[in-house]
Amino acid sequence: MNPEQYLMMLPGLQPDELILLQELSKDMNDNQKQQFFMLYQSKRKDQQTLLLLTAISFLGVAGIQRFIVGDIGLGIVYLLTLGFCGIGTIIDMVNIKSMTYEFNRRQALESADMLRFMGR
Repeated sequence: MNPEQYLMMLPGLQPDELILLQELSKDMNDNQKQQFFMLYQSKRKDQQTLLLLTAISFLGVAGIQRFIVGDIGLGIVYLLTLGFCGIGTIIDMVNIKSMTYEFNRRQALESADMLRFMGR
């Protein structure tokens, strides 16, 4: 499969995320690109999934979305305070796009670094 076809398989790929992935993979050969996209795809989170988890927070299990994106400390605070009495959860729903992008950006950088390290 062509490495660029892996980009098409990523659900909800945003333009800024696409630019980041193209920038990270520009110096890679086709085999490395394929490995990079497969590794990234396994770590990446979809915006709709995080939005659903944030909505579940209103049912009393606040902070799930924060645990998923690696904000463990804030996830515990959300859990103990019921999402800052719902206000933090509402803010997360509004900022879900940036929260998802930031998590995926970290995962893309980590995946690219891992491939560079393995290639040495």
